[in-house]
Amino acid sequence: MEAHSVGSPALWGGFILFVLAMLALDLGVFHRKTHEVKFKEALAWSGVWISLALLFNLGIWWKFGSEPALNFLSGYLIEKSLSIDNIFVFVVIFSALKIPVMYQHRVLFWGILSALVLRAVMIFAGVAMLERFHWLIYVFGAFLIFTGVKLFVQRNHEEHPESGATMKLARRIIPSSKELDGDRFFTVQNGRRLATPLFMTLILVELTDVLFALDSIPAIFAVTTDPFLVFTSNIFAILGLRSLFFVLAGAVEKFSYLKVGLSGVLVFVGAKMALVDVVKIPSPVSLGIIALLLGVSIVASLIKSRKQEAEHGRKNIAVS
Repeated sequence: MEAHSVGSPALWGGFILFVLAMLALDLGVFHRKTHEVKFKEALAWSGVWISLALLFNLGIWWKFGSEPALNFLSGYLIEKSLSIDNIFVFVVIFSALKIPVMYQHRVLFWGILSALVLRAVMIFAGVAMLERFHWLIYVFGAFLIFTGVKLFVQRNHEEHPESGATMKLARRIIPSSKELDGDRFFTVQNGRRLATPLFMTLILVELTDVLFALDSIPAIFAVTTDPFLVFTSNIFAILGLRSLFFVLAGAVEKFSYLKVGLSGVLVFVGAKMALVDVVKIPSPVSLGIIALLLGVSIVASLIKSRKQEAEHGRKNIAVS
């Protein structure tokens, strides 16, 4: 399986420079001082990142046509929706380790910065493997179907990453303190250099992202194996993850059916990948199915949430 790419060296270089410039602007200008990210600020930044991704998508359409543009949009939509599931786990991590809201942006920034490098390595390794071993596409497809079914079965399972084996091992290997020292990742106590809870949180965030990448990257390979489209759609979704976190952190419980929609998406793209040599699903149809599955799950979640709020309000009135 040969992976054809629309990305020239100039496009690759330009995109990487754009990412580095945006990260420098984010950390060096807008978030130079530690502060609590408010809802309106996060919403504005989410709008900026989504707008940039859509403008980039229009550029792909203008330069290369509808097929690559639809593939980019499908990959971006898959990664963006899976990142919402990522947010569920981040909320649990920050809550369990008692990380103040004003320090959460710093953890997410450095966690996502390292995720950019790890995603790049995983994407290029995946493309190289698919080019060399075509049969791996069936393995990836089966893995996605399995993951989708598992996500559906365990949709009500509560995450406790802070007490898992990984965290226990990290605490044994890395000397750490139980107290924060402002926004520092390391502190000195009694002459010893110790990791603060902020650094231990960063470890969990990075490991969580790696685990989610094992699902999301093969899912985008089901749409396209063009490394430039896979990489750019992935990176745009990751860059907007921090602002999306602060938009949705207080309302993740309202998306009760989202995991059902995500499981459907993973099963669909897994089947599409496993049957790639038998059935060819056009990009517009694939994008429509993905959007439909996610849209229905989100709308159903919001309807259920409103009904529960209305019922809770009626109970409060009855009690009073």
